[in-house]
Amino acid sequence: MFYRAGILFLVILLTACGGKVDNEGLSIFKYNESAGIYTLDPAFAKDQATIWAGNQLFNGLIQLDKNLNVKPSIANSYNISSNGKVYDFFLRDDVFFHDHALFKDSVGRKVVASDFEYSFNRLLDKDLAAPGAWVMGNVESFRAINDTIFQVILKKPFPGFLSLLSMQYCSVVPYEIVEGGNFHHHPIGTGPFKFQFWQEGIKLIFRKNPNYFEKEEGERLPYLDAVAITFVKDKQSAFLQFLQGNLDFLSGIDASYKDELLTKEGLLREKYQDKVTLYSQAYLNTEYLGFLMEDSIPFAIRKAINYGFDRKKMIQYLRNNIGTPANQGFVPYGMPSFNPDLQGYTYNPEKAAELIKRSNFDLSTIIVLATTSSYLDLCEYIQHELSKLGLNIKIELNPPSTHRQMVATSRLSFFRGSWIADYPDAENYLSLFYSKNFAPNGPNYTHFKDEEFDMLYEKALSETNNDLRAELYQKMDKIIINHAVIVPLYYDRVLRFTRKGITGLESNAMNLLDLKRVKK
Repeated sequence: MFYRAGILFLVILLTACGGKVDNEGLSIFKYNESAGIYTLDPAFAKDQATIWAGNQLFNGLIQLDKNLNVKPSIANSYNISSNGKVYDFFLRDDVFFHDHALFKDSVGRKVVASDFEYSFNRLLDKDLAAPGAWVMGNVESFRAINDTIFQVILKKPFPGFLSLLSMQYCSVVPYEIVEGGNFHHHPIGTGPFKFQFWQEGIKLIFRKNPNYFEKEEGERLPYLDAVAITFVKDKQSAFLQFLQGNLDFLSGIDASYKDELLTKEGLLREKYQDKVTLYSQAYLNTEYLGFLMEDSIPFAIRKAINYGFDRKKMIQYLRNNIGTPANQGFVPYGMPSFNPDLQGYTYNPEKAAELIKRSNFDLSTIIVLATTSSYLDLCEYIQHELSKLGLNIKIELNPPSTHRQMVATSRLSFFRGSWIADYPDAENYLSLFYSKNFAPNGPNYTHFKDEEFDMLYEKALSETNNDLRAELYQKMDKIIINHAVIVPLYYDRVLRFTRKGITGLESNAMNLLDLKRVKK
């Protein structure tokens, strides 16, 4: 009976995914993932497509709300020791894995602390080689004290640890299914939706989990009956599917349809305002130019480059106002410790010209700026503006993989870079300038070294007071700006488009897709 009902439901879903009338009245949220999804195993959730899908299927100890605040998830509460190293998590008693034939009576069992012990050990398994293993780098040990208490002990205090635990890598998984089932392609979690059907490269379907533990105003989440994901690679084709009403959601803005949807000011064009809702929010990504400090671009020239172009105009004309000019520091707008009062670099060609003149810099010197084709227009704009000051900028185009490798090994004197937050703590950004993180063994691609910065960084790692830690972060950010280690370009924003009638779609500056409160 269950099997036949499942088949009927699947048929209905497939019909709905094809854009035909849903005669059963099911509420199905449909979106396209052009990048594809190759696994649903949270231990391998290293890209946005996998994270978005997995967020519907799995839960961890804690979660982040739309303001990036740590909130309970499977752990109803937690306690941190006075030395900042021991974390005790107290689990809910009403969280169950999705149903599966490998469970007793095919009914999902209750989650207990030993499930987290298994899940964390699996993450560290060298044979599995999970890309998420790094989140356990500062963990000394972990254990299930009993069914409801899970304890983690750190090697040293790290205030950003709770934020790390919000990453999907740290989701709980059931050992029965991982060891005995096809978990990579038929995952079992605890999330608001459960796996239903996957035709790789064609469709992925999740069905409502009727036993999900979270409620809103006494009503059990989620509100949707199902989620249907398609994998149309051509973004223009996916865009047309959205306009036709066959997709409910569109994330980001591709060059192929940017001007069709948006004005130059970044607003939704009038002809779509009765069909489409536009959401815009901060995204924890800083786009920047970096200098290798060991090379020959002098301090005065680095400052002149920072002053030498108009970030506001660049964002307006090349990105339709999608982004915030980076006139402060490296830590982006949207991060809790972002410092709006930090005086960074604004457009000042007179000051730039004076710096160049007083430096006695040889203007015949070629300064090579390395980038990829995706950012060529931005770099050409900067090149053109700096040429007015007499600086000879040559652009070097690299394939994306080559560029990433060369940046990661500090082989570029002047390069275009991006830094997207793995977790919402500014340490994630400032670690790029800590001297003990010199590339290639760490993310300090510029090889910046400063004793005061290192001292503040190490002090921040042991500071458990969020306000005091934010002050330390802001001091570090100021040092980076004062030394002109980088050229901050803009703090990114993410655009989301939904069809009219979609409500409750929440996100945060990590650009997470959360569908459990969506109504259609």
